[in-house]
Amino acid sequence: MDKDGQLRLKLFNVYGELLGESVDIILRHQNLTDNRVARAPASKRIHIKDLYGAPQGLYRIEVDPPSYLPISQFVNLEASGITDVEITFPIDPQKVKSVTFPAYQDLPGDLKKLLENSSEVLGFEGKSGEVLYNALDDIRKAGLLNIFKKAANTLLRNEKHVFPYFQKLKELRGDRFFAVTSKELRAETKNSVADRFFHPAPGLLHSPPAGFTDAGSFKTEDHYGNLQLSFFTKGDDCVVDVDIDDAAGLGHVFQVLRNTLTGRPTHPYDIHEIFVSYQKLDPGYRFVV
Repeated sequence: MDKDGQLRLKLFNVYGELLGESVDIILRHQNLTDNRVARAPASKRIHIKDLYGAPQGLYRIEVDPPSYLPISQFVNLEASGITDVEITFPIDPQKVKSVTFPAYQDLPGDLKKLLENSSEVLGFEGKSGEVLYNALDDIRKAGLLNIFKKAANTLLRNEKHVFPYFQKLKELRGDRFFAVTSKELRAETKNSVADRFFHPAPGLLHSPPAGFTDAGSFKTEDHYGNLQLSFFTKGDDCVVDVDIDDAAGLGHVFQVLRNTLTGRPTHPYDIHEIFVSYQKLDPGYRFVV
């Protein structure tokens, strides 16, 4: 059987830029004995020749870049000529050397307003505005920018966005934040269920603050990277636990090797990659690898 098939790969990050590093490639034919191992620079197109083509052109390809999560997918090569395949890779959070965040003065007005009103954030008491923003570690800062971008682009039934309803921050984590809000946001979120902007969700992983009671939890309809709002009330007071649910997004959006993700908690950098690639939302920070 002739081996007239050729594979040409272009490997990108979530911004559509070619990976600037060499990658390991494994090709395994799914029916015949033909396994290949190669290493090639992904700063240009990678051309692999002498492969089986249709009707016996089915290979499984695994690509493992040093700074990105490994991806596996099936490719069916044409009988002859070149089969072009493009693959997008999410960053490996463990390989990030540094993160370039926007300066405080370049932040959107709604986000600066929230930070300026937040002088009682757990662990950052007495800090607000620019001082608070600059005091945040990279994980918290990335989580804050992720949530801002998603909440600022999430509409309610009243045609207002979610983010301006947050009045002040009480606690910041990498995967969520807790904020004081109004009961109006809870009511508008609940009203938005009928229009399928949100749907009710279990709030079992969201514990109420001392003295507050559970007032419902709601998620946006996104398949991956959805916004979850979990409300708690005490009299006229209302707080909300805001987080981004990955919902196995890395495995589905990018086809990341499953064993790479087993037992691995969602990282705010993962959410960044899902937002940029899948939802076309850019949280505004970039990675240095």
